[in-house]
Amino acid sequence: MRFAFPFRSISGRSLCAVAALVLLAPLSVVPLCAQTGQADQHAALSSGAKTEAARPDAAKPAAVEADAANPQPGVAAKALDKVKQVAKSASDIFHRVPCHQPTGVPNSTGSLPHVAAKLAAGKPVVIIAFGSSSTQGYGSSAPEFTYPSRLAAQLRRQYPSADITVLNRGKGGEDAPEMMKRLQTEVLDMHPDMVIWQVGTNAVLRNLDPSETAKQVEDGVARIQADGADIVLVDPQYSPRVTERPESARGMVKLLGRIAALRHVGIFPRFEVMRDWHEKQAIPIDDFVIADGLHMNDWGYACFAQLLGDDIIRSVGAIKIGVNVPSDVRTYRPM
Repeated sequence: MRFAFPFRSISGRSLCAVAALVLLAPLSVVPLCAQTGQADQHAALSSGAKTEAARPDAAKPAAVEADAANPQPGVAAKALDKVKQVAKSASDIFHRVPCHQPTGVPNSTGSLPHVAAKLAAGKPVVIIAFGSSSTQGYGSSAPEFTYPSRLAAQLRRQYPSADITVLNRGKGGEDAPEMMKRLQTEVLDMHPDMVIWQVGTNAVLRNLDPSETAKQVEDGVARIQADGADIVLVDPQYSPRVTERPESARGMVKLLGRIAALRHVGIFPRFEVMRDWHEKQAIPIDDFVIADGLHMNDWGYACFAQLLGDDIIRSVGAIKIGVNVPSDVRTYRPM
């Protein structure tokens, strides 16, 4: 069964249908009706998909100009307003991809008390996405479709008055040994409120010693905690290049889970989330992984960011209603 993108197709058809009925849609709506392939995916993933382009006054239809001079809205103006309302609705839908939360995945990102309290209070927040190529965004079609960019857009929509900065500190090919060398300058020196540390995939692919990886990650987590930031570890992706090494992959997932429990930090179970997409939601692998069999595509990054952002938003909601979980206590709840 192929995975469908219902918001993209249905919203596009409904918008075009309304435009056709009223016969007054601006010319800039037409490309939306004709979009296919990669252009469709960009429209569905864009955090602010546009269906109308700015046009000079001289290019306005004559009927609209006549109605603008009339204090009583004409039929044409009312119809055009209807088209614009539908376009706005489509844009709102495009903010989220058709991505369902997995059921029965027990781990979550935890309580995130530090960043949640600052967002709830309206204070500036700095989040650092630290990791390798899947943090850097390899496989995405544009910088705005990487997971850190998608996460930033989601949080800014949720908290429009907040000053939110999400810094992408991903570097392809690295794992814990290389990341630890730049931890101080690219993470700690920024004094972030939250660090999302994606690690372990290249350790599996490069057959690195798991015990050495564990020591390095635990040391890094301790240093980040000492700086006062919330931490969420992100384990390897469920993709062919990783799952072809099943013992190493399972071992890395367990290793990071043990560190998270030991250090009382959050963990985003990316491996189990992506496996749920394929095994329980029947989404073909190539619908969220690119041809190299390793990196996610635009949809995969968007869904990953969306679920992670939802957890952060829930933590802020808990802080606002007075459920302030101490930073040394992890919470476990279904995603």
